[in-house]
Parts: sequence; structure tokens; C-alpha cells
Amino acid sequence: SQSEQQILSSQLECVQSIKDGVLEEAKCTESDRVRLFPQQGSGAETRTQSALKLLQVETETLYNKGICNDSSISVQSALKYENSPPSQTVHSKALLLESKNSCFFVVVHLQTADLFMTLVFELRHLSLEALRSLWQRSSFKCRDNWQPLIDALPSCATEACVVLMKDLIASGEVEEDKVEYFFWSFTFIPNPTSGMIESLAPLLKSLRASQSCFLGVTALVHRFCSAHSSCDIVPAVQSVMRTLGKFLGGNCTVQDSEHLSKMQLVLKAIGNAGLAAAPLAPALSSCAALRSHPMEIRLAAVHAFRRVPCSVRVSDLLLQVTA
Repeated sequence: SQSEQQILSSQLECVQSIKDGVLEEAKCTESDRVRLFPQQGSGAETRTQSALKLLQVETETLYNKGICNDSSISVQSALKYENSPPSQTVHSKALLLESKNSCFFVVVHLQTADLFMTLVFELRHLSLEALRSLWQRSSFKCRDNWQPLIDALPSCATEACVVLMKDLIASGEVEEDKVEYFFWSFTFIPNPTSGMIESLAPLLKSLRASQSCFLGVTALVHRFCSAHSSCDIVPAVQSVMRTLGKFLGGNCTVQDSEHLSKMQLVLKAIGNAGLAAAPLAPALSSCAALRSHPMEIRLAAVHAFRRVPCSVRVSDLLLQVTA
């Protein structure tokens, strides 16, 4: 019967290169084939190739060192986790594999992740002044250009950390990819404050404000308003919505293709803001109702109503759009 036929078949092939008892390289190819209708011979197949290469072996024990030390301690043990002494700091550039008597041993490095999480939790207890002082004292890069403080700030999720991130963005002290990382992290802050929104609101006025800036800040506004009733009377929220409202210009008139793209982004951000977008409902209605507007603008204006409370009357808008 069909239920007895094999629907999924997988195959894994690996080639290992061992020199002087040490695994130097491993190359694997994995194939997965799914046959939804075996009788018809239809289905899909994926093939994944991976390679692991030993870069170098370093053996060194460090005591009372920071997270950036690029050294490792090598211990042969079975394939299980073992806790290292708390006084030791371990960091490795590569996964080291050793072979002995047909059994594999792994150099397991546990404390780098623990140190990073400790850094995140410690940052949550610092004031803004203390964070700024820490940044000035530790504006360095570890080997391979790793900056632990930069990576830890988005996971901190306190008002002080958000304000520091805003300062770093405004001053241009962080690279562009980290700036984008900062903005997207705002979406995941569990308990945003009005102070966070107040600090970020001026960034929307910058000519360099990116898509991630608009969407990250308004996502923060949406989460804040979901937890606070009457958020539209909070000055910080009002500041953000006033800035977005000025971009609309009353009826979303656009002059060129570049302005069209920016208007679409602003309308998407307004819809992203949720309950806070209610005061902009009249302007959104005008944007959607004018037949002289490009269809992309009219549709984006309608979609911006997606989180506006039902108490806000949009019947006139729907009548005008469908008329």
C-alpha cells in the first residue's frame, strides 16, 4: 500500500583525512529525497555539502583573563560535557578534533558563551553613566574584529542600553551592519519604556534613516502601546507619530520614484505602530481616497489601518476606496 512505501530517504557520506593520529579534514555530503507521490515519481531532493578543517592547535591555560583572550585549553575526554574550574577562561578559534585508538575526543570549550551571558546580565545592572564610562574605557576590538560590548548591548534590553545604542548610532561610532543589528533588536525588547522611545524618536528625522530604523522604532512603539492604555497621550509616542505624520504631508503626495519608495516605507511604519496610529487615520483616509495617487500608495495607506482600533471609524474610507 502507499503507506508502506518509503516517502523520505536520506544518505550521508563523509570522507576523513587523518594524519599522525589527528583528524585534519572531514568533508560530508548529505542527500535528502522526499517523494510525495511515489507512484508518479514526483518529489524533491536537497543536497548539503559541509567541510570541517583543522586550522591550528593551541594548548594554553589562562587564569583570570577576559573574554577576548584568543587562547585555548585542550583536554582529552569522552564525548560529554564537563564543567571547567571557574577560575579558568577558555576561548578557541576552531573546533579541534583528535583521534586515538579509534575513539574520537573533542576539545570542548564552554566558558566563552558563559562569559558573554555574564556580560549581558551585568550590563542590565548599570546606569547610563556607567555604560558610557564602560564604552569609553573598552572601545577596543578583540582578534578577528570582535567587540563583545557591541554584541551584548542588543541583548541587554534596558533603557540605559537602548540610549547608549542610540548615542553610538547618532555619533557614527559603529559600523553600518551593527547599526542595522541594533534597530532590528528593538523589535524583541519585552518591556519597552517611554524613555526608550523618546531617545530613539529623533533618529527618524535623519536623512540617513533606513528601513530598519523606521520599522524598528515603530515596532517598539507597538509593543509599548500593547502594554499601556492611552499610549497616544504619551509625549514620546506623540513625537514619533508627529514625525511620521509630517512625512505624509496631509495626503501622501509624491514627486518622484525615490519619494514614492520613502512614502511606502512611512506608511508601512505607521501600520507597524499599531494603536498609536489612530490619530493619523484622517490623513491615511485622504492618502487612500485620492484617485490621482499611485495605486501602491493607496494600497499602502489602506494597509496602514491594520492595527488601528475598531473604534476609529474607517467606513468613509472604505466607501471612498470601493466607490
